[in-house]
Amino acid sequence: MGAVVTHVKAAFVQPQRCGERAMERATTTRQRMPRRREPHVVEVNEGLPAAPRDIVHQTSFRHQSKKLRKPHVTKKYSFIKDHFNSLEQVTTALRESGLESSNLILGIDFTKSNEWTGKRSFNGRSLHAISHDHLNPYEQAIAIIGKALAPFDEDNLIPCFGFGDATTHDTEVFSFHNDHSPCHGFEEVLACYRRIVPNLTLSGPTSFAPIVEAAVDIVERSGGQYHILVIIADGQVTRSVDVELGDLSSQEKKTIESIVMASSYPLSIVLVGVGDGPWEGMRKFDDSIPARDFDNFQFVNFTSIMEKQSSPEEKEASFALAALMEVPFQYKASMELGILGHVTGKAKRVNPRPPPVPFARRQHSLTATATATASSDSPQSSNGDQNKTCPICLTNEKDMAFGCGHMVRYN
Repeated sequence: MGAVVTHVKAAFVQPQRCGERAMERATTTRQRMPRRREPHVVEVNEGLPAAPRDIVHQTSFRHQSKKLRKPHVTKKYSFIKDHFNSLEQVTTALRESGLESSNLILGIDFTKSNEWTGKRSFNGRSLHAISHDHLNPYEQAIAIIGKALAPFDEDNLIPCFGFGDATTHDTEVFSFHNDHSPCHGFEEVLACYRRIVPNLTLSGPTSFAPIVEAAVDIVERSGGQYHILVIIADGQVTRSVDVELGDLSSQEKKTIESIVMASSYPLSIVLVGVGDGPWEGMRKFDDSIPARDFDNFQFVNFTSIMEKQSSPEEKEASFALAALMEVPFQYKASMELGILGHVTGKAKRVNPRPPPVPFARRQHSLTATATATASSDSPQSSNGDQNKTCPICLTNEKDMAFGCGHMVRYN
């Protein structure tokens, strides 16, 4: 009887020992196998590729009843690496990450500070200085963003606006065309930009509310199509010295309100900082924006990226990635929130101003040239007087506080 019991015990113990040995072998095998390296990611909020880490984006859905409340959305961008050698690689990565289509809207900052915020990064010249030899920072950013998003824009139409000049200040925007029509591709954007810049007067103060409201109006008129608003600016939202610590200026309040309101629409907002900065206040401003339907705003430091020690192609790819990396997440968030393809009917109707100096002014210049030529034959005129007239319109003096609207100084 005892032998039988012993035999039965062995029958039950043997499988247990086999299982233990199998577990030991599996543990040993795992220890010998090399650990899988986690993919690198880019932290966008700081504007530059940072140390490799996993970034978890969490979106809280507000203003929903308990029955319709959706769970928090968590997205890991571990599938987007942090180094590319060309814009084509960035475009491919964006498509593989889920971005299907987008429409670009462009806003350009024409505030007065552009005249001095290029002291270090642009050799002391105005950031809007036009040259036949090279592109200024605004033109560089336009070209890179335009090329990166071109494959996702089906109609290649880009609504373009300016703000902060003497005609718009911090309350309006002007269109790049008299009839408010969009530009066809970034090549036309650059051509229009070069025609407009010599004809305007930089002013201020700085507020992003008008350009955000104009973009929201476009999204609503489109029936809720997904858009990306790229704002290229040289500085932070205006905050005067008399604003107490912890308070917001009127420009800051309106900008924040417009960004919060924009989160009800399928619209991503990318602020590209050009020039010397400083930009720390812009990063804090980003953090001060209250809870939105989804995180629709990000800041990217263009100057820091372009000052990196790498090839021009790698710089372009790094900037495009930093500017557009959150776009796939924002696109998916707009779908999960149910705002893609829908409108609220609450968007402010925006009627942009025409360009500061209509292009028809060029035709007037021909008449002015003939008049100036005829008057030069009179004995009252002299070479000294002619040298002081604006070489563009030939009707106003160079040093009369830009009375003719042209950015020309008398030397």
